[in-house]
Amino acid sequence: MSSPTPVDGSPILPGPLSWRIGYAEIAALAQVKRPVPTTWSRRHCDFPAPVTREGGSPLFDAREVVDWLVRTGRGNAEPLRLRAEAALHTLSAWRSSGLTPPVLVGALTALICLRQQYDAPVGEHAWGDLLARAADLDAEDTFLLSELRAVPDPHRLGPALGTLADELTEAAYTPAEAFDWVLEARRRLGSHDLAADEPTPAVARVLAALAGVNTLADESVLATPHARSGDLLAALHAAAPEDSAHTYLAAEPEPTLARLVRRRMLVRGVFEFALDVTEGEELSTEDWGDPDVLVCALPYEAGETRSARRTLERIQDLTDHLADGSTAVVLGPADALVQPLPRHGDADRLRRSFLDEGLLKAAISLPDGAFAYRPGYRTAVWILARTPEDQRAGRVLLADYSAQPFTAPVLDTLSEDIAIWRASDWRGDRRHEPRHAAIVPAKELDDRPGSGFTPQHRSPEARYTRAVAERPARIADVERHLAELGERAALRASVDDPLKTGAVLRPEDQPVRRTTVRRLLKDRRLRRRPGHRIAPEHLGADGHYAVIGPEEILGASRVGSRRVDRGLVLTAYEHVQFTEPGDLVVTTSPRFGVHVDTEGLSVVVAPARILRVHPDADPPVRPRVLAALLRASASDHGRTSGAVRASRSIEDLSLPDLGREELERYEAVLAEIERRAELLRQQSDALDDLARITAAGMADGTLTMQNPPELPGTDD
Repeated sequence: MSSPTPVDGSPILPGPLSWRIGYAEIAALAQVKRPVPTTWSRRHCDFPAPVTREGGSPLFDAREVVDWLVRTGRGNAEPLRLRAEAALHTLSAWRSSGLTPPVLVGALTALICLRQQYDAPVGEHAWGDLLARAADLDAEDTFLLSELRAVPDPHRLGPALGTLADELTEAAYTPAEAFDWVLEARRRLGSHDLAADEPTPAVARVLAALAGVNTLADESVLATPHARSGDLLAALHAAAPEDSAHTYLAAEPEPTLARLVRRRMLVRGVFEFALDVTEGEELSTEDWGDPDVLVCALPYEAGETRSARRTLERIQDLTDHLADGSTAVVLGPADALVQPLPRHGDADRLRRSFLDEGLLKAAISLPDGAFAYRPGYRTAVWILARTPEDQRAGRVLLADYSAQPFTAPVLDTLSEDIAIWRASDWRGDRRHEPRHAAIVPAKELDDRPGSGFTPQHRSPEARYTRAVAERPARIADVERHLAELGERAALRASVDDPLKTGAVLRPEDQPVRRTTVRRLLKDRRLRRRPGHRIAPEHLGADGHYAVIGPEEILGASRVGSRRVDRGLVLTAYEHVQFTEPGDLVVTTSPRFGVHVDTEGLSVVVAPARILRVHPDADPPVRPRVLAALLRASASDHGRTSGAVRASRSIEDLSLPDLGREELERYEAVLAEIERRAELLRQQSDALDDLARITAAGMADGTLTMQNPPELPGTDD
């Protein structure tokens, strides 16, 4: 909420109670789901009371909430991060104090830098003293003096800003981390010019990893043209070993951003004699020599005006800085770097020239979202390295991650593949098969003018990998399994009578009694157990316990395809309760579904939950019968178009309360239907596996067909 303004028009500084947050903001602060804070306030009497209401919704004092989260250890956020968030949100309230976002960010980062350089708090000094110190430190006014002089009404606002800088620094581990927190808040402060053309933090870290900074010798030279606010340069510094004594070069034509980059690196402990930030587009390499590593995100251009040739010419200019053994990592538009180009056009010839010179080592298509402010901007990465002609391997790694989720495990996989690719001197390691990538001869790409730089087929070495070599054997195993299932089906058909349910109209003098799930729960014929919240990253194809959630219940995933590891269950999720044989797992989101877990020992994931039949219930309840009746009843009370929920909850669904004899007959019929359906499911799953494995081999050219089955209609 905004700070009030007195009658004379002068802004009031944000006070300790200037941060009011609701349940949604508490959930974001604590890194939990939205309903969790509501549950906390209801269950815990020591949860902070609302301080006011806005539109009928309660608002809480954020500092009290932070204190409560730190004291109780609830939520998923680190205590230091919670304290920093409190300070950062207070920073947002400063927007009403007459400070524009650029002035606010500039002054606060300058104060943090000043504190780091003198290793002393700044909030306890008068503003005049701070300016004198800044003038001594920055005599030529190259990184912080102008930012402090730009603060309006400095004798009133200055000391408060100094106190805020101290608070952020004390909440962080280092001044550099406090500095980065301020830059992370630039979007919420409205300083979009500092964030619009920067790659996301995850991409910046990956680019630094792809550059192989951790393999460089001490006292190497690292450079970032088009530095913007210094995210890439800071990522390179973070990836470098401590005490590596590297030199950092940058070029940025915008003077304000160049000054920001200087103080950002100084606050990270880089000495002035190891830092050179040029206000322009050209790196200052005359005094330092060519860089050992160059990492660059090419400036964004709209698709209507973007030219593939101009993009490639920019990259060509960058390679002029590469000496033998140097590496460049360039992030740019995918339409110029990896997508098809007009055959024999200027851009096509220029792109293939990087192959002729042996410069291009890898071309990687990235998923969407590399630039937060450019959601439709598709990007790719080139890795270039200059190697002597007699040492060139003539191979290029082509990777396509465009269809992969932008998650940490995916990006770690990419970094690992490139690290192995670099360690093999750009030749490839037969012991390692790259994921989502192929290593191809550069001449093969050069001989296909205009074709895209994407892994359209596997390399010759790929056929020797274990996964490919085992495909024929796996196909043979599936074929044998299908034959066994066919024999079982034929045997069943010869032994079993045709399925007859014996269903007839109910006599009028035998009306059925009715009940509800709520009544069954009240009479203790059923018991209810909740589902559990499991983090998506903890679910995978491998694990000890099957997971059942809405995806499995509604048929979007096979039961057992998602699993969770035993170690996680025993540590992070020790409260988990497993299913028992015969449990009903039900869900109403996104629609009603029910699954009978006949095996048990599964983990149920919310919003799904368990209905457990009491084994000694009188009258009895049978799981299969209950599941079938729930499906039928729920279909009559489904969610109408546009409605938030179904017209009736599961507890209110009306069911026939069958007598013991009729119940047992119906249970037997359902068991027989399930047995026959399971055999058909196994055949269908085996056919799906056969089609999938065969298609994978045909698609990458490692399988062919011999003696195919006789097809209908081919007889002459």
